[in-house]
Amino acid sequence: MLFLYASVSKFLDFKTFIGEMNNQPLPNSWTPFLVWAIPLSEIAIATALIFERTRLAGLYTSLVFMIIFTLYAGAILLHFFAYVPCSCGGVISKLNWRQHLVFNLFFVALSVIGIILKRGNSFKTIITTKNKNSFV
Repeated sequence: MLFLYASVSKFLDFKTFIGEMNNQPLPNSWTPFLVWAIPLSEIAIATALIFERTRLAGLYTSLVFMIIFTLYAGAILLHFFAYVPCSCGGVISKLNWRQHLVFNLFFVALSVIGIILKRGNSFKTIITTKNKNSFV
C-alpha cells in the first residue's frame, strides 16, 4: 500500500512532483526519466507484492528502493546537500527528514522480515515436496 499510495499521490500532483525533482541535488537532465521511473516502479512493486509468484521479487525490489531512500535521507541529515525538497507524495511529504529516516528504516525492516518469511516458506515448500516424492 505504501508504494501504491506514494505513486498515486505523485501522479495526482504531477507538476509539483516535477518541480520538486528539478530541485533535487541531481542533474536536471535526469528529471524526465525519474518523474516516470519512480512512480511507475512503485506501482510495479505494489503489483509484484500482490501475487504469490512475484512476491519475493517485489520484496527484494522494495528493499532496494527503501535502502536507497533511507541512504538519501541519511545523506540529507548529514548535510551532504545545501537544500533538498521532499519529492514524496501525500502526507509522507509532511514528515521532517528524521521522521523520514525512521519511517524508511521501518519499511526496510518490514521488507527484510517479509523476505525472511517468504524464503522460509519457499524452503518449507521444497522440503515438503521432496518428502512427498521420497519412498518410505
